[in-house]
Amino acid sequence: AAGIVLVAGMAIIAQAGLFDGLMKKGPAETAKAAGVVETADAVKIPLATLESGKALFLVQESGGRQVHYFALKSSDGLYRAAFDACDVCFRTNRGYRQEANHMVCNNCGLAFPSAKIGEVKGGCNPAPLARKLEGQYLVIGKGDIEAGKDYFVRKRS
Repeated sequence: AAGIVLVAGMAIIAQAGLFDGLMKKGPAETAKAAGVVETADAVKIPLATLESGKALFLVQESGGRQVHYFALKSSDGLYRAAFDACDVCFRTNRGYRQEANHMVCNNCGLAFPSAKIGEVKGGCNPAPLARKLEGQYLVIGKGDIEAGKDYFVRKRS
């Protein structure tokens, strides 16, 4: 009976999300699981990976810095990409989280519609990241990713 209670308790804790930090995959594992293809000059994200509308958060090393960015299929059906930082809150290096069809700043709490990612610039909007569609992939140039390294002056904890 004690074993059943322990298992049930663990299931409740896991369901509550208390192990979320322990269960999360690192950026490399996330990219691999999503089928992301890295070439010498680009990152290619399968469109099928983004079909659900859930943002895919990725990281690229650049000059000793971790450049964080995300891609998603927005509520208007377009594929978008942005740095996981903004012009205002980037020094905190806290990035964004997704809540339904909005990206929410983890520092100030402002929410931005997914359909405006890459269109509205400045302030606390996610900093736009150039992308293009090639066949069944959303393609982001590594040079474009590297250009955002000044948003990431320190590592995330």
